[in-house]
Amino acid sequence: MTTLNITLLAGGVGGAKAAEGLAKSHYADSTKIIGNIADDDEFHGLWVSPDIDTLIYSLGDQIDRQQGWGRKHETHQVLSELNALGQDTWMTLGDLDLATHIYRTNLKHQGVSASEITQRLAKRHGVTLPILLPTDDVVKTRVKTPKGWLSFQEFFVREHCQLDVIDIEYQGIKNARPTQAALDQIANSDVIIIAPSNPIVSIGAILAVPEIQQAIEHSGAYVIAVSPLIGGKTVKGPADKMLESAGKSIDSKGIYSCYYTFLNAMVIDEEDQQDTTWLKEQGLDVLVTPTLMKNPEEKTDLMSRVVEFALASQKQRAA
Repeated sequence: MTTLNITLLAGGVGGAKAAEGLAKSHYADSTKIIGNIADDDEFHGLWVSPDIDTLIYSLGDQIDRQQGWGRKHETHQVLSELNALGQDTWMTLGDLDLATHIYRTNLKHQGVSASEITQRLAKRHGVTLPILLPTDDVVKTRVKTPKGWLSFQEFFVREHCQLDVIDIEYQGIKNARPTQAALDQIANSDVIIIAPSNPIVSIGAILAVPEIQQAIEHSGAYVIAVSPLIGGKTVKGPADKMLESAGKSIDSKGIYSCYYTFLNAMVIDEEDQQDTTWLKEQGLDVLVTPTLMKNPEEKTDLMSRVVEFALASQKQRAA
């Protein structure tokens, strides 16, 4: 019997929830994650990788569940002292979290690749689902606003996503080289799942790495995207503003337009079921089901249903 190979493209809280669901499902041993690195940035001389750390902390059950990021049981003595010293402390980095960033930065200065650092951190937290990076090179999402160009963290954390989005760019993307591990994983995938992440700055940043989108298009895998929208609204984060800035509608059609060159199916919430007919007219298989993942059971249930639907639809298409 052929071994099943599943790839999850993930970024942000939605991506972490999807990863948790797969990790607790019957498909855990078949799954690998490709995570977003384009919201990485430097703070207090330390290299911070928010999306990757959210994946690691979530899968290692170290995440602060209330806020959806950072470590649980966290303290902020270092940040308080930095604030007293007159430093900018709008990026809330806890003491335990800072240990991760010190470790990452130290290894980075030693020439250790970002992929290897990620593996070591994942091992420290008992994460068994492999986390791959699309590139080991530095790529930074930048957001153009009425205040000028901001890093994604400045826009997201400091400005609380309140500013209008005029444009988005991925700094360094042209010179970024894809990791062989990511290319091999995509090429060998039976099913590729796009998590309910921001399609522009989370998934879009992964797809923008040279050769990654082309690898998906040529993989022969069944590609299924879980919409991050419920009732035409974002569950968390600025996906609505990002879609609008890209000239896309804030609905299932807008999500489809981000992935249409390689998409086989979409998973949409019951509140968006009016989009089913249109999506099917585009040649997609459509799963309508509750997509809000509020607890571990809902995460596992949704992601299990996504895989089962993908496998059944793939088999039906091949018949």
